[in-house]
Amino acid sequence: KCEACNFADGSIRRSIHRVINFSSKQVRKTFTDFFHELYQHRIVKSSPVRPRGDTSLLFVNAGMNQFKPIFLGAADPRSEMVTYRRVVNSQKCVRAGGKHNDLEDVGRDVYHHTFFEMLGNWSFGDYFKEEACGMAWRLLTEEYRIPPERLYVSYFAGDAISGLPADEETRHIWLSIGVPADHLLPFGMRDNFWEMGETGPCGPCTEIHYDHIGGRNAALLVNADSPDVVEIWNLVFMQYNREADHSLRSLPHFSVDTGMGLERLVSVLQGQRSNYDTDLFTPLLSAIQQVCLAFVYRGRTGEADVGKVDMAYRVVADHVRTLSVCIADGVYPGMSGAELVLRRILRRAVRFSSEVLQAPEGSLAGLVPTVAHILIMDVINENEAQFLSSLKQGRRVIDRTLQRLEGSNSVFPAPVAWSLHRNLGFPLDLIGLMLEEKGMCIDQQSIDELASANEKLKRQTQSSGRETLFHLDLHTLAQLQADKVPQTDDFLKYHYSLGPDDKYVFQPCHATVQALYCGQALVSEVAEGQRCGVVLDRTCFYAEQGGQSHDQGYFIKDGLQAVHLAGGYVVHQVTTADVLTKGDQVQLYVDEGSLSTTQLQEIEKSIRNIITEDSAVYIEEVSLARVKDIPGLRTVEEVYPDPVRVVSVAVPISDLFVSQTVRPTSVELCCGTHLRRTGEIGDLVIVSERQMVKGISRIIAVTGDDARQAQEAGQALAQEVESLMARLAAVTSPCLASTYRLAKEVGVLTDAVDCTPIPQWQRRELQTHLKSLQRTTNTIIRKLETKEAAVKAQSLKQKNGNKTVVVDTVDTDSISVCFNASTFTEMYHILSTGGYCPLQHALSANDWALAVCAYLGGNAGGSSTVAKGTGNVADLAVAIRYAETFAKDKIQHQC
Repeated sequence: KCEACNFADGSIRRSIHRVINFSSKQVRKTFTDFFHELYQHRIVKSSPVRPRGDTSLLFVNAGMNQFKPIFLGAADPRSEMVTYRRVVNSQKCVRAGGKHNDLEDVGRDVYHHTFFEMLGNWSFGDYFKEEACGMAWRLLTEEYRIPPERLYVSYFAGDAISGLPADEETRHIWLSIGVPADHLLPFGMRDNFWEMGETGPCGPCTEIHYDHIGGRNAALLVNADSPDVVEIWNLVFMQYNREADHSLRSLPHFSVDTGMGLERLVSVLQGQRSNYDTDLFTPLLSAIQQVCLAFVYRGRTGEADVGKVDMAYRVVADHVRTLSVCIADGVYPGMSGAELVLRRILRRAVRFSSEVLQAPEGSLAGLVPTVAHILIMDVINENEAQFLSSLKQGRRVIDRTLQRLEGSNSVFPAPVAWSLHRNLGFPLDLIGLMLEEKGMCIDQQSIDELASANEKLKRQTQSSGRETLFHLDLHTLAQLQADKVPQTDDFLKYHYSLGPDDKYVFQPCHATVQALYCGQALVSEVAEGQRCGVVLDRTCFYAEQGGQSHDQGYFIKDGLQAVHLAGGYVVHQVTTADVLTKGDQVQLYVDEGSLSTTQLQEIEKSIRNIITEDSAVYIEEVSLARVKDIPGLRTVEEVYPDPVRVVSVAVPISDLFVSQTVRPTSVELCCGTHLRRTGEIGDLVIVSERQMVKGISRIIAVTGDDARQAQEAGQALAQEVESLMARLAAVTSPCLASTYRLAKEVGVLTDAVDCTPIPQWQRRELQTHLKSLQRTTNTIIRKLETKEAAVKAQSLKQKNGNKTVVVDTVDTDSISVCFNASTFTEMYHILSTGGYCPLQHALSANDWALAVCAYLGGNAGGSSTVAKGTGNVADLAVAIRYAETFAKDKIQHQC
């Protein structure tokens, strides 16, 4: 009998059994207690929903995300994570972007969510299939008291294309536990083979499904998208690694990764068919009811949900939970990445709340519990108010477009939808939903083309500048460890000093080549000119981690491009200049230069004061346990080595632990490289500041010589603006040509001020002056154009007398002169073609311009009173005669 089926002391089991009606809190606690107390799993707290150090994810979307370094064999050997063997937790997850995206399904049914909790237990090279299945069955049937006859189990049926056999081992384990054969079902790759991504650890899985109805054999409904038979738990057996060529290799250590949605499990244990009828959601639905008195939640779906009221209830309830959790974890609605997804979620919630449920403004934030931080409510209120205006404007655009279509077409124009998306911030899925309610759809192909063109444009204007690194794969890391290759000693990265010329000096490092990595394999030798990864016994290079980019430099004979860290081994990415062999002795040199600057949160003046003080920067390694005693220290959700480096400005590390003696300072945990004194920065200039969302700004600053150059550029531009202001003020009798030139200078200077790195405060000051200059020149130009138009109109009247139809030319550099001349006569209207038309004959200017310009091989447009167009003409007199004849014919015909 397996370990999981041998009961330990029954006291825990009996205390759990006394719970008859499980609350969601009890469901969660029972899960973690079961694995912790009965099977010695370590309880690990949930990580924030914003992934740390994983650019492949927008949000944490599964319980295993924070343990990926273990699965990939890349965990920091100094971190606590390397000691994990058995782990249990409840992980906050968001599935609203990327590969796992449930946003579109939320509200339509009663069990999809953008935010949910994932209950999971893990084994990292410890127990495997037999123990995992036994534990799961015991928890469900004995601790949670789910009737076994309502449970169905699926397992991997194998895949001939991949050369994978059926997971008969798992099938026999379930049979031995007591699962009936007719409740044990095989499925293929899509349902029962789990993969982390395109590459990486993967393996067969076995899923446990629950039949809400009972009293029947529901085997045919398993994995059939039936709301009556739902998956509640997935047990993944990590035993393969998906290689870059899509082949599968057996992992050096087998692991278990399980996941069970808390919301779905609670619905089962509380006897509900809907997750929204459990105590995780009913308080929220009641709160929505209090502000939406006209509508009552009835739990309906599909066609039965008239007006989509119940869908709106579910969307708002789900989205407010997601917003609250994400904002609490530091993800704010914004313009890119996870922030953009959260912005979409908020706007969906605003739309359903205001338009469907007719809730008053501010209702969305009012759903956040009063114990939540006021910041969360402010962020939601700010974004709700901001989008409500756009929502009203967008609704008018949609309604006008539908009226123009007049039911002749069920496909909404893609350019209009794209304009709503780009200009008003409407998520495309929200537009689709609003149109769906009108029986319309978007031209998705055209939308995709517009999005593709926009993405192409973005790629043309942006360049990442990052090179692809050589990442050691799991098997290589395992081989290095099996060969007892020591992890790289990189402490020399901190060995630098300030030379007599006030420049930093980086000492070279003598090292031995321990391993060469090429073509996803360890090799003993690399030929000249080959690109490869080099593992040394020691290095003075900083490997990219924690937000600081890698050092660059060179070997004595080999060019070195990039450095990164994997499982304690520092991998140097190189292109060899000569043959490189394992065991070679090399000497490393770090490229010297200015240190880069990260985003600054303090204003420029405060930073300069700190620079002027020339305070010492103290660095000391402190145990993690003692670090917690530093008052006011802010940490991020990362795995820190123990001991960890503490960096403090002006205050010695020892003084940080005595709160009475500490003056305001900057202190952080950081393994990066730092200046010895603040005065060595030289100077600092903030060259850019832009508010991303409410309360959050992105600041870019430059230091040292770059700061000096920014100040000099600012002074030069200030002098040019001052000179232009003086020249404009000195003009006493302006003419159009000279004023045009001045206006053009204003535009050129405006572009220079906008794009040149100069102090941000000075940029805004100059922008204000330039806007004033632009208004002044525009005013002068309008006056001069009006004056010239009056002269031209009078000349035309004198030349043509009181003709019924006048077609003539106006010699001017400004088309505005043509249009403005019409204000000086009550009888005539001037067209861009130079024609007058008596009002009483009601000749359409648009028709006239279209006819004449078409005759000239061009096109035109406008209204019935004024129009303009273009065309090509070899003989102007011929064109004038045509225009005059056309007008006379039209007038005579109407008369």
